[in-house]
Amino acid sequence: MYGQQPILVLSQNTKRESGRKVQLENINAGKTIADVIRTCLGPQAMLKMLMDPMGGIVMTNDGNAILREITVQHPAAKSMIEIARTQDEEVGDGTTSVIVLAGEMLAVAEQFLAQNIHPTVIIREYRQALEDAVQLLQDKISVPIDLNDREKLREVIHSCIGTKYVGRWGDLAVDIALDAVNTVTINENGRVEVDIKNYAKVEKIPGGSVEESKVLNGVMFNKDVTHPKMRRYIENPRIILLDCPLEYKKGESQTNIEIVGEQDFTKLLQLEEEHVQRLCEDIIALKPDVVVTEKGVSDLAQHYLVKAGITAIRRLRKTDNNRLARACGATIVNRTEELKESDVGTQAGRFEIKKIGDDYFTFVTECKNPKACTILLRGASKDILNEIERNLQDALHVAKNLVLNPRLVCGGGAVEMSVSGELASKAHHAAPYRAVAQALEIIPRTLAQNCGANTIRTLTALRAKHAAGERNCGIDGETGLIVDMAQKGIWEPLAVKLQVYKTAVETAIFLLRIDDIVSGSKKKNKEGANPAEMANMQE
Repeated sequence: MYGQQPILVLSQNTKRESGRKVQLENINAGKTIADVIRTCLGPQAMLKMLMDPMGGIVMTNDGNAILREITVQHPAAKSMIEIARTQDEEVGDGTTSVIVLAGEMLAVAEQFLAQNIHPTVIIREYRQALEDAVQLLQDKISVPIDLNDREKLREVIHSCIGTKYVGRWGDLAVDIALDAVNTVTINENGRVEVDIKNYAKVEKIPGGSVEESKVLNGVMFNKDVTHPKMRRYIENPRIILLDCPLEYKKGESQTNIEIVGEQDFTKLLQLEEEHVQRLCEDIIALKPDVVVTEKGVSDLAQHYLVKAGITAIRRLRKTDNNRLARACGATIVNRTEELKESDVGTQAGRFEIKKIGDDYFTFVTECKNPKACTILLRGASKDILNEIERNLQDALHVAKNLVLNPRLVCGGGAVEMSVSGELASKAHHAAPYRAVAQALEIIPRTLAQNCGANTIRTLTALRAKHAAGERNCGIDGETGLIVDMAQKGIWEPLAVKLQVYKTAVETAIFLLRIDDIVSGSKKKNKEGANPAEMANMQE
């Protein structure tokens, strides 16, 4: 036995496909996913209506949101869906572009497989083309942007959301995104941190019109006071934030207490009350106006706090509490005994509770230097609000990318044509290298298709302009005409483009590497029916 080769044992019910057939299948799966998404690129993008098994409906043209809802069987298609998610998490925009581009990268590889060129050769050329494209973008094509030039920043974000549903309230959305990102940006000793996810919360409240949406210079959350006698409007409040219950602590598991007489029970209750009283005295000593805790507040504690004229809010989410702490300058304290004057938040200008619709909302606003904020969205229905939120997330991420990497490239397919032209001019490389240059043209081609222009004529004219050195020419997604993107003010952050190219090419390489798919099916029991079928028959 020693020294023998291990043998791949395939049972009767294991399916195995290999070689060229698998590679072509993977390419087709990638192309199919790209075809689903293709009409969602550009300002004239169509919406998709997705229905889930529960009967819920999502209407969107956000590539990532669409692919999240689609159920696919093919493993290659699943990995395509994964890249949209990666793109969304990494840079927050360009999810549609990355799928369309990856699908095209696979499509142009098909001809080389048909010519019996080995996948490794194709992959090597693809990788070289990607390196050159990244180099070109960083050194030659991108231009720096001044972060203090608000008009320029607005222009970039405007071109990002111009393709989305929220585009018709473009100016409002752009201002919201810029204000929110400026609020949560922290610059310490040259280290820049922009945490949108944790510190720029979007609150969606149906009703009102979209124009009423705004960024609060502070935070809001869906809570009301615990006692009707508590104050609901306080100017310049002193705020204490706690992470401990203001009630007697119950035993975690089984707790045995032996009581002999009636007086023991009274003593036990008295100890509980004294404990709650002690907690409240620790708080009252600092003379706060508002106490917010993540845990519960007992009736007795409410009684003491109302007597002291203190407003209490209970069971606040941890994330909301963190935002509130950054907005009003308070420190979240775990034990009331450790409360100090420095833990009290005094930077908020106003605490008030408003009723919107049927719910009560707490607003802590007019903060001096809030490093957290809430974006309040209003709109006609939940579906519209959800779509606006998805679009706004893209705008927020674009603003964040600009803060972290302040370089721009022209939009409207101009940058793809520039890179494509540069790569095509390096003719000494093999055919797959030139195929990458050809594949990049899918972005301007799709833009032209989606607004009903004559694709071939438009692309030929665009190639001619780029060949003549007009680098900034791209396709106007509204009209299908060729315009100078720099003059029209359509820009995209370099970070988004780099991520799109890297992800698309890497995915194509990854799928071309696969030459075998082995899938084992479930064992059938003796009668030949699988357990699920048996269960159905018994029913």
